[in-house]
Amino acid sequence: MTGTLPSVVVGVDVGTTSTKAIAYDTSGHELVHHSAGYPLDEVQPGYAEQDPRRIHAAAVEAIRRTVADLDRPVAALSFSSAMHSLIGLDAAGEPLTPSVTWADARASPQAERLRAGPGGLALHRRTGTPIHPMAPLPKLLWHAEQDPKLFARIAYWVGIKDWLLLRFCDTLVTDHSLASATGLLDIHTLSWDSEALSIAGITDQQLPELVPTTRVLPGLNPWTATATGLPRDTPVVVGAGDGPLANLGLGAVAPGVAACSIGTSGAMRVMVERPSIDPLGGVFCYALTEQRWAVGGAINNGGVVLSWTGDALAPDLGPDAKEKLLAHAEQAPVGSGGLLMLPYLLNERAPHWSALPSGAYVGLTHRHRRAHLVRAALEGVCQQLALVLASIRAAGNEVREIRASGGFARSPLWRQMLADVLGTPVHFPAGHEGSGFGAALLGMEAIELVASIDVAADLVEIEQTAYPDPAAAATYASLLPLFSGLYEALVPTYQSLRRLAPGLPPERAPAPPPA
Repeated sequence: MTGTLPSVVVGVDVGTTSTKAIAYDTSGHELVHHSAGYPLDEVQPGYAEQDPRRIHAAAVEAIRRTVADLDRPVAALSFSSAMHSLIGLDAAGEPLTPSVTWADARASPQAERLRAGPGGLALHRRTGTPIHPMAPLPKLLWHAEQDPKLFARIAYWVGIKDWLLLRFCDTLVTDHSLASATGLLDIHTLSWDSEALSIAGITDQQLPELVPTTRVLPGLNPWTATATGLPRDTPVVVGAGDGPLANLGLGAVAPGVAACSIGTSGAMRVMVERPSIDPLGGVFCYALTEQRWAVGGAINNGGVVLSWTGDALAPDLGPDAKEKLLAHAEQAPVGSGGLLMLPYLLNERAPHWSALPSGAYVGLTHRHRRAHLVRAALEGVCQQLALVLASIRAAGNEVREIRASGGFARSPLWRQMLADVLGTPVHFPAGHEGSGFGAALLGMEAIELVASIDVAADLVEIEQTAYPDPAAAATYASLLPLFSGLYEALVPTYQSLRRLAPGLPPERAPAPPPA
């Protein structure tokens, strides 16, 4: 009877705070999932790092529990990973550094120096990666400058998924997707960029072998097979970065279909068929496959802004603060009575890509109350995503449909607000684990269980659509240029405040939370 059941691929999604192992069949049905967590260590301001060995243990545990609960064999494992991590290894492949995550901001001085230099924008255009402290290139510079003795001992520089695959399969490779998020890859040639390597002070021999995201590794080493309960010859698909795979998992894989997410942070990405360069440097371009590239931007401040409003503005509301806060926000008018909030509580990424900004309320009067302040904060998150969408389009990319996911989607108010601010219908798919499902679909293509990842659009069901209210959309359209202009207007103020901030070194900004 088992032989008649659909084949199963397990998507292994290595996130910032946990690793999930999710089993899907070829119809897109989730069968079993388990996760195992680990901390994000912020040992001092600006740092956000992790112990790679704890992540390895969590991945093994999540896979083992998922495999044990399945009623059929696993056709393949396929991996997704948070982007921009960096680990230094010795010659035996053992970590000499923690995994420095995307949320780590210690390389802000190096990033600002590179960004302001004469070749900064050209580097962004070649590599597709914004020059920002999240990226491995500035992190490598930080390591070289801050700990040159350790830097000289590093045999290999890798990301967290690269290291897990080394531990699972005894093979050191990195996929084009994660490589395209390092700032070290020429996305036009799919080879390491010689100028970026020279800036970083490393050679291509210190980096993993570049492979397509659909590369199938021959199987597991004996230890991993025993620990996970899988046969040694289980195919392992290298997989990709969690951002592009989130698009795939939402069925936003065709050109012109964008994926928007608001969890703790947020993002907006659209797929294109070849590398796309933004002349202004406002958006990234990361690979998924040779025919699919994700263009877009991530923001640091999503649901974390709502959490902050609860802590700072409404500590009296108790454990159900989020629901009560949203009810408060609903009492304020569209546009919050002329109040704007720049939601840069944890500095910001797209489209400015700077660790400099901080949050601000602008237009505050004695008539504004808590409801206005909370609503303005939510509107600010949506307006920042509108700036990312505008940058995507300004770079010459069509966006004709938007699909959205994330914790915010549980709020009818926030769903409607996003559609109103973006001025376009927003579709909400039935709940898939975006990146994990994307990894499983990519694995199915790699081992030829499905013809192509294009089947994703048919496997993902749209559960609800929010249509913009014309009056609200018009109000937000009139406010967006004001919101956009405030960043440049406040840059001198941000610079002065950074110098004066007590207890925070000028070169460091607090690390953003997990995505």
